[in-house]
Amino acid sequence: MSAARLVSILLVAALAAGCALPEPWVKPYERERLADPIMKFSRDSLSAKHVEHVREVREGARGATGVQGGGCGCN
Repeated sequence: MSAARLVSILLVAALAAGCALPEPWVKPYERERLADPIMKFSRDSLSAKHVEHVREVREGARGATGVQGGGCGCN
């Protein structure tokens, strides 16, 4: 029983040691490579922005998009 306990303690210590030194996994200069256009939700961002603008103007309000402005379409 003591061997199983020793193995479990070593396993927990090894798992905890993996989290001991947090380092940024993605360096600031590596983020450019991760901002690949293939990772975007929309393939054509310009037309998606246009459709979103037209929808906002027609609705007369903005909904949780994080942009400020009036409902008249003038930003």
